[in-house]
Amino acid sequence: MQEKIITCTECPMGCSVTVTLDGERVINVVGNTCPRGKTYAINEVSCPRRVVTTTVKTDKGNPLAVKTDGSIKKSEIFNVMKIINGITVKTPIKIGDVIYENISEDINLVASDEIE
Repeated sequence: MQEKIITCTECPMGCSVTVTLDGERVINVVGNTCPRGKTYAINEVSCPRRVVTTTVKTDKGNPLAVKTDGSIKKSEIFNVMKIINGITVKTPIKIGDVIYENISEDINLVASDEIE
């Protein structure tokens, strides 16, 4: 048996959650004050995921803030960043415009800022 202690980031409470594992199988989760904390903890120890926020180049030379519209596997972040680093978008861009479709597992890269 192994225990992992993680801080839940699902809400502002920041609960310290202890996950007990038998190999890779989750046996128990304690310390969460809401059901979302339990789900977060199980996902975090089995397949951590993150929303990627960064910038891409534009044809005007100034950077455009972008983010993934869902979380991607943490193990895929470097591959996604290689793709993002090769992108140059044409302006104008509006918030929510899809910059790159299906960058990872049906997750899109979208604009989180506007450039006219």
